[in-house]
Amino acid sequence: MYSAQANPYQQYKQQSIMTMTPGEMLTQLFDGGVKNLTAAVAFIEEKDFPAANQALQKGQRIVNYLRQTLDHSYSVADGLDALYEYFGRVIVQANIRKDASELREIIPMLTELRDTFVAADRASRIRS
Repeated sequence: MYSAQANPYQQYKQQSIMTMTPGEMLTQLFDGGVKNLTAAVAFIEEKDFPAANQALQKGQRIVNYLRQTLDHSYSVADGLDALYEYFGRVIVQANIRKDASELREIIPMLTELRDTFVAADRASRIRS
């Protein structure tokens, strides 16, 4: 049996995470959030509540991480903080109620934020 350290795929995955730029990491976080919340909508519709709970908790952890890592020395951070707080509340309520309607509203918002950060990352690389 292979340990996680002996598994070549795990080593590759760990190395790729360690060499990501901050912009790439942020993109991965947004992608993970969108993926988990989209999956949660499907699980709720299928009445697979344990899977929905798991996907919602993962999405919530990602949103919380995004919120905790904001750099408040920039004025945009306050607006993002309020937005992430709202996303977190929606996720919690969706999990309590097992209602996907509000998730369907925030998924496009998260996707738009992701796209904005990707564009900003590209622009900052061009200027560098």
